[in-house]
Amino acid sequence: MKKFMPLILLIILIIFPLVIQNAYYQHLMILVFIWVAIGSGWNVIAGFTGQVSFGDAAFFGTGAYTAGLLAHHFQISAWWGMAFGGIMAMAVAFPFGWICFRLRGAYFALASLALNEVCRHIATIAEPLTQGMVGILIMPTFVSKIPYYYIAFVLAVISVVFVQVVMQSKWGYYFLSIREDQDAAESLGIDTHRYKMVSLNIAAFLTGMAGALFMNYMGFIDPEVVFSLHDISIMAILVGIVGGVGTIYGPAVGAFVMVGVHEFFRTGFFGFFKGMAALTGSDFLNVAAKYISHAHVLGFGILVVLVILYLPNGIVGDWNKLIGRFFSITKKEAAT
Repeated sequence: MKKFMPLILLIILIIFPLVIQNAYYQHLMILVFIWVAIGSGWNVIAGFTGQVSFGDAAFFGTGAYTAGLLAHHFQISAWWGMAFGGIMAMAVAFPFGWICFRLRGAYFALASLALNEVCRHIATIAEPLTQGMVGILIMPTFVSKIPYYYIAFVLAVISVVFVQVVMQSKWGYYFLSIREDQDAAESLGIDTHRYKMVSLNIAAFLTGMAGALFMNYMGFIDPEVVFSLHDISIMAILVGIVGGVGTIYGPAVGAFVMVGVHEFFRTGFFGFFKGMAALTGSDFLNVAAKYISHAHVLGFGILVVLVILYLPNGIVGDWNKLIGRFFSITKKEAAT
């Protein structure tokens, strides 16, 4: 049964928008799929290669602006950004990696953090090109969310399958050897600088494609949206940590969880506080609903602390432990 679980899940996701026609739930699933692609990219460089990166916003924003600029300046369909967004993100990643992979550990992480800020400031200042803080607005191609759903779904599946294929190849073994002991890998003749570059460019390509899809789906971007440290880079890290760093399916699980937690807080516990405020006429509940809707970062922090304490390898990495605990609790309740 375990062997057929991915196939069963794929079938469920394929028929989901045909059965659940509520646009809100379709929107959430589209966001989940975008985060699966971003999380899979981050997992390659950080989870499998061991190079913790805060640079996802730079690659995501580059992909998004590639799609937006094609439409705004050249009247070329922004969907071409799906092809060129990943390539342009790699164009950003290549010189950055070439220079900064001489750094290790926290120094590389700080360099990737700086890359985000450089890209954000360039997008803000270069107004003739990027429209600055005014942003870029395009007309959506589809009225229905279903086409976006399936495009995002295909991107997510391709991302997961591609990472799995890479990790089963010679490149994957090189990535793992660099993660475990870079000096030992070099002593065995592995060009660690080269394969870290390969890993970074894979991550940039997947994240850039996700950014281009985001541009097409949302129809609007500005530097604060697509180069956001906490909304993109930190979220990508949390998706990996919660789902399971260094696992193939971890980012997919983490994406479902993190989008769900974000929405849980944004809607005030799925409208509970607003509903109770309307029912009781309480000003306190109205104020509470307002603050809770902006407390998703607090929710992320609590979730990460719980995962680190009880599931240090993430949901997928500690799945057997999680199932074991569940059944042990069930048996205890049945015995009593």
